[in-house]
Amino acid sequence: MPAFRSLRISALLGALSLLGCSDSSTSPAPVVSYPAKAVDASPVTWGTQGGIAIVGGYGSAVVVDPTDPAVFWIMTDRGPNVATSVANRLLFPLPNFVPTIGKFRLVGDSLRRIGVIDLKTATGVAISGRPNPAGQGATGESGIDATGAAITPDPDGLDSEGLALAADGTFWVADEYGPHVVHFDATGRTLERVNPFGTGAGGRRLPLALALRRPNRGMEGLAITPDGRTLVGLMQSPLDNPTATIGRASDAHRLVTFDIASGASKTFVYEVDAVGNLLSEIQAISATTFLVIERDGLYQGGSPAATSKRIYKIDISGATDVSDPANAAGGKLFGGKVLEALTRSERGANGITPVTKTLVYDLLTHPGGYPHDKLEGVTLVGRDLLVVSNDDDFGVVEGGASTFIAKLLPATQLRDRVVLYFIKLATPLK
Repeated sequence: MPAFRSLRISALLGALSLLGCSDSSTSPAPVVSYPAKAVDASPVTWGTQGGIAIVGGYGSAVVVDPTDPAVFWIMTDRGPNVATSVANRLLFPLPNFVPTIGKFRLVGDSLRRIGVIDLKTATGVAISGRPNPAGQGATGESGIDATGAAITPDPDGLDSEGLALAADGTFWVADEYGPHVVHFDATGRTLERVNPFGTGAGGRRLPLALALRRPNRGMEGLAITPDGRTLVGLMQSPLDNPTATIGRASDAHRLVTFDIASGASKTFVYEVDAVGNLLSEIQAISATTFLVIERDGLYQGGSPAATSKRIYKIDISGATDVSDPANAAGGKLFGGKVLEALTRSERGANGITPVTKTLVYDLLTHPGGYPHDKLEGVTLVGRDLLVVSNDDDFGVVEGGASTFIAKLLPATQLRDRVVLYFIKLATPLK
């Protein structure tokens, strides 16, 4: 029997106060019990490919519901896909897959799906996870279906990765294509799409340099500050700026803030522990402090074995804004070089201070282990209960060009599925 933990409603009230809500009730404070971990009780089967069931798929992001600490919003990404023998061409066995936000209730050590929000355009047409066409967020990726036929790009397509829940019940979602940051109403209908190409209301846009994101490594994390004023997006990898060779040797990831009212943005530097590490999610603690996932793409128990599955607390208050007032294609230059071309010492010589990092938790030291490769979601319940999720890749991975095999975890030999881990921190974060 897993060890259960409790959180009184006072933590919930604290979360509600951050969202500008209050509760005058004098009813006794109920107790919510949290297991060490919880698993999706009835994962969705979306279809099959080569005799392998495509199942699950939630876990790209997780957010606790501010009105009920037993409810979690958990998102899918663009749907299952694998590489083919042609560079940048992917097989999408479900080309019309609709990225989805699931509403899950914790019941014991199970997650019960109690609601689903399909993401839609402003006119209510379902959005797919297919790549965008040229000029509208294209990453150079193209797709084929299970028959080998080319699939049509989707200008509204999203590779949904970052999720933020606003106080009014609307959602903000960030993706790895454009990158796009899309505002959805509570039913999943698009209210606004912001990207480097100026499709936001009144031409609002993200910094143009973000269009140089590495394919499949765009805006992986998204948070909203407790006052509801600012979005904070995190790029999974350094930009391919000025070239892929230079960018992929960099340890400088871009963190972008976006003022929701004015559309003004700032850019800060996050330095990863090792070149090649990925940033997978960000959640706000305060207006200037955040939780960030930094990880590799390896398994604990794999060969080679994972070395990085960490949650950091970061602070941007003393970091240098490196945004470019001219919004040039490669961003601001420092000594004639773009940000990604600078070494750490060169950044220091140019007066660039990165965000500060403090280790909160190392999942590789977690009791019982952390067998998943893709640590992708993090949220905070109350002051000291950390909740993390994994992306299970719909239970499938590439078995060779254009083929799927079941995704088995090396440490357990069990098929991967979404799991929420509940971690009581020794030191409260707020």
